[in-house]
Formats: sequence, C-alpha cells, structure tokens
Amino acid sequence: MGKSESQMDITEMNTPKPKKKLGWSGLEVGLAVVVLLLTIVAITMIVLYATYDDGICKTPDCIKSAARMLENMDPSAKPCQDFYQYACGGWLKRNVIPETSSRYSNFDILRDELEVVLKDVLDTPSTSDIPAVQKAKTLYRSCINETAIDSRGGRPLISLLPNVSEWPVATTDWDTSYGTAWTAETAIAQLNARYGKKVLINFFVGTDDKNSSAHIIHIDQPGLGLPSRDYYECTGAYQEACSAYVDFMISVAELILQERNISVNESDISAQMRRVMDLEKEIANATTKSEDRNDPLLLYNKMTLAQLQGNYSLKINNKVFNWSEFINAIMSTVQINVDNTEHVIVYDPDYLLKLKILLSLTLVMPFVSHKREGFYGGVVHKYLMYFGFCAQQSDVSAVDVSIIDGIYA
Repeated sequence: MGKSESQMDITEMNTPKPKKKLGWSGLEVGLAVVVLLLTIVAITMIVLYATYDDGICKTPDCIKSAARMLENMDPSAKPCQDFYQYACGGWLKRNVIPETSSRYSNFDILRDELEVVLKDVLDTPSTSDIPAVQKAKTLYRSCINETAIDSRGGRPLISLLPNVSEWPVATTDWDTSYGTAWTAETAIAQLNARYGKKVLINFFVGTDDKNSSAHIIHIDQPGLGLPSRDYYECTGAYQEACSAYVDFMISVAELILQERNISVNESDISAQMRRVMDLEKEIANATTKSEDRNDPLLLYNKMTLAQLQGNYSLKINNKVFNWSEFINAIMSTVQINVDNTEHVIVYDPDYLLKLKILLSLTLVMPFVSHKREGFYGGVVHKYLMYFGFCAQQSDVSAVDVSIIDGIYA
C-alpha cells in the first residue's frame, strides 16, 4: 500500500538533515591567502619607498642649488657646438661685469655679500667681543674716521718708518743712519713676518700638497701692488690706474717730507717714484700668469734649503741672498730654527730664475748711487700703500693692530 501524503510528510520531518561542514572552503582560503600576500607586498613597498636612497639629495639646500645650476644654463644652446654657452649662458645673460671690476664671478658676488655682513659686524659695538674682534673694529674705525686721519697727517706713518729702516726718499741721512746696516734678507723678512707683505718673495707655511698631515715651507712669487700683472701694461684701461698708483706714491713721499720740514723737490721725487714703478713692472712681468699655474704637479718642486740656495741663488748689490738667513729671520718670530736640511716647496722656479736676472741688471740699493734706484723704495712703498693710510685696496689680515691701539678709547 502506498503511503498517504501525511505519512510522507511525517517521514520527511523525522529524517535528520545532514550537518554543514565547519571551516573555509578552498575558494575562501585562496582569497585569504591572496589578500595576505597583497598586504605584505604593500607594507614592503611602503617600507622600501620610505627607506630607499636613490643617491639624489632632496634637501632644501640641494634643491635650491640644482635650481640655481639650471638657471645658470642655456638649454637653447647646443652643447656639442658651444658647451660654454650651454653651461653658463644663463649666468652670463643675468650678470654684467661692473665697470669697477676687471672680472666677475660667483666668488666676487659672495665676497660682496660677505663685505656687507662684515661691515655690519664692524659697525656694531659690543662689550662681549673677543680681543681679535675688538682690534678689527678699532682698525676699521681708524680707517673710516677721515677727520682724525687728516688731523694726524703723516705722524703715525713717520713713527713706524724706523721699524723698517726708514724710507730713503723721505729722509736726508739714510745712508749714514741705516744704509750700512741694511740687508735685503732682514728687510724682506720683517715686512713678511710683521706686516704680512710678501715683497719680491712670497714665504708661507702651509700643508704639504702630497702629505696633508704635514706642514712645510713654501716659496712662491709675490703679490703685486696693483690688482693683477695685466695692469702693469699701463695702456688703455690700465693707464689711469698706473698714473694714480704713481701719484699716490709721490703724495705719500711729499707728505712725510713736509711733516719733517724737509724741502720738497717734486721733480726728484717724481723721478724716483717712477723708477720704483718701472722696477715693479719688471717684477710683474717676471711673475707667471695665473692661467699657467693650474697644474699642481708643475707647482710642486720639493727640495732642501741647501738645494734652494744652490739652485736659485739670487744676488742683490753683488751680495748673494742668503735664503737660510731670510727664512730664519721670519721663523725666529715663533722661536723656530730651520737648518739647511729642512725641506721647502718652490711653487714657481721660473719666477726665481727671472728674478735673478732682473736683480743682476738693477741697482737695487738706494745708497749704491745718489740716483737711489729703487728696490728699497719699492719695498717700503708697498708697505706704505697698505699700512700707512687705509688705501682703497686695504689688506688688514696681518696688520699689527697694536700700532693703532689707543686711537679710540
């Protein structure tokens, strides 16, 4: 017999249903694994991005520097045809050489900016300054106070002249008072050690170019009274500078003579100062051009002091220049004695060779003849230029500030 519908319903209701399996299906597990991997990858990428260094500086200073470099370039120029224009065209377009300068570069711009900052520092009084800054401010004030300078006349300079064996053109008894005792070694060394003026010979102690842990004596060509050796052509744009240079020398000599109540022979003074200028021209021509001094290997000529004496023996007034005496006169100021085995570096041997010829052709000592041919006039003239009065080209890096202490309380 067949079951009725009601019986069938009861049977279905009484039949237990199968239980669902607990846990994730394969699809769910797969999706979870994919999500987990993606999360790990994302975290890894974030960490790598945060810590990755591509070698490119991204600090504000680096970004500004890069922008400045791009600004200085001229991308419209073809580098293979005119690389200079390509690399510097932007800067050349924005900057013009001032009429007061013979050159202009980023270093000149930085120097001008630094001078503004320095002027502000020197103008600002402070009771907490260290002694070096106090002396710098004293020197600065002494230079800008033209009223005090005019009222003092040549007296401060006259008081200093005996320290450098006087100036023959500005005295009447130089031969008897100083001439017989004067030596080139002592005179040049004194100007170098006390006043920082490198006349005829540039002496300094610096780091050995081939051994940065050691210091060594360097011998080099000197600086010049005018900005560069080109000025000594005294033609064209440089003619006015040369004339003003000689006029200044003449004015200083006349000032000293007037202060000493010594009669002034203008034609004689003018002739002597022009001979000084002629000698300085020859010295300038003997120096090596800056563009020919770019190879450090050629500049590095190491030798002992004895070899320096033998290889580059100068002769002044028929007397051999004693390199050892000259160097020890400078080093004695710091209580150091240098013997003939000490090594030195000669930066410019060609200059010393040319100087030897020049000195052999020039009557350099003023007491050799009454003409007073002017080596010593040239030496002291440079000293006067920089330390007698605060000239336009002031150089106060090595001045003995005790000289002007007391000008201002």
